Amino acid sequence: MLSIPTLSLDDAKRVIAAAEAESSTQGQPSNIAVVDAGGNLVAHVRMDGAWLGSIDISINKAFTARAFDTATKDLGDLAQPGEQFYGIHASNDGRVMIFAGGIPLERDGQVVGAVGVSGGTGVQDQAVAEAAASAF
Repeated sequence: MLSIPTLSLDDAKRVIAAAEAESSTQGQPSNIAVVDAGGNLVAHVRMDGAWLGSIDISINKAFTARAFDTATKDLGDLAQPGEQFYGIHASNDGRVMIFAGGIPLERDGQVVGAVGVSGGTGVQDQAVAEAAASAF
């Protein structure tokens, strides 16, 4: 039997709490999503006042970070015209996000899930996602 390490709902709640705190500090409400090792949604929060259009974006940022085990910010750099992953955003039925705010979550050197944040600028989303990942 194959066992795949993943994260728990308690882990996801802790990650979301840290993201909410950072988002509140910035004064910019966010959508925050956490996915498990399989890229499946474990938890999502839409803070009061966060954009409706950012719900799917946050979920897809988390999916992307887990699907490729890389931060979406870094994938975005590689997806620019002339770069090796140009056009990747059109894969996976358009679920791939190539801008800041998605970060893989690791335990003992293995990716076990990811967090995705959307609702502010790329710099804000990245800072919130980094705070979330640090809490993991």
